[in-house]
Amino acid sequence: MKKFSTLLALAMMFCAAELSAQVTIDEVSSTTENVTFTSDVKATEVDAEYLAEAEKKAERMAIRRERNTVDFTANLHGSLTAFSKSWQAAGDNTITILANVNFLHTFKKGKFTLTNTASAKFGYNNMKIDLNGKKRGVWFKNVDEIAISTAPQWDMVKNWTYGANIKFRTQFAPGYSARGDQQLGNPRVSNFMTPGYLDASVGFTYVLPSEKFPLKVNLAPIAMSATYRNDLSTSNDYGVAPGLKSKYEGGLSVQLDFDKTWGKNGWLRYRTTAYSFYGWITDIASMRKFVATEEKPKYEHVVPTLRWENTIDIKATKYISTQIYVQLYYNKAEINKLQVQSMLSVGLTYTFKNK
Repeated sequence: MKKFSTLLALAMMFCAAELSAQVTIDEVSSTTENVTFTSDVKATEVDAEYLAEAEKKAERMAIRRERNTVDFTANLHGSLTAFSKSWQAAGDNTITILANVNFLHTFKKGKFTLTNTASAKFGYNNMKIDLNGKKRGVWFKNVDEIAISTAPQWDMVKNWTYGANIKFRTQFAPGYSARGDQQLGNPRVSNFMTPGYLDASVGFTYVLPSEKFPLKVNLAPIAMSATYRNDLSTSNDYGVAPGLKSKYEGGLSVQLDFDKTWGKNGWLRYRTTAYSFYGWITDIASMRKFVATEEKPKYEHVVPTLRWENTIDIKATKYISTQIYVQLYYNKAEINKLQVQSMLSVGLTYTFKNK
């Protein structure tokens, strides 16, 4: 028993010696250094009024963007055909250029809405014709129009508004009935402000409550249609009495507007406007004469004026498009026939929308 106790004591002393060896830590010498932290960021004091003004400016810009809608489209289309002198088949060198600009701006604040539109179309082509036995290339316009309109409206009841509609149309350059007339000195058919048209009306507008069929119908029981002829040398008087430069008619008008875009990127767009004016006073100036001299005003039957425009835009890419334009126009005071204009063009296009 004493031997066993002695062996046990020796074993415990051996384990204790091993444990003390495992937890022994050598001494490590270190030096103390002072560390200084620096920052390159410069502190700038910002006035609270500056922050408030910047916030107000951002709010004003957001409100302005919300109230204003802008849609701008510009097209430049053209074609060139050329033949060498050795070309056996008949053919003439031709150049065609067409520029088209459309602008739409809508401002809305509360119950008030102001819609402004502007469009300009101008096309020229060059073709050789016989003039006094010689072939000469002559530039001749085939498309020429300026149109501006403004329509202030106020909300009345659901889908109905009331207000005014003012439209003005004319052209840029002189027009001739034939390509050779301008070279031979023949009379012009049209010129700037000859004719010029001013349509003004007051009435009601109904907006169809459907995004799939965005139709507007304007009914104006009070309307005025004016025709201007500043160039008295033109061969067409456009219904203006001889020696006078203007004619004013009173009556009523109806206008339908439709503008729809299809596709994710708006690759297809169809716009149409149909306007009709029916006058019962053929010359408003005669009303002034009636007040002064009691001469009976002119109340004559007037055939309605009709103008129907259709525009189809097809985008192949962001900057290349095809445009189809068809217009039907009837004005018995100018000519007792239906006038039709159609155009198909392909070229460059640029579109800007703020929304």
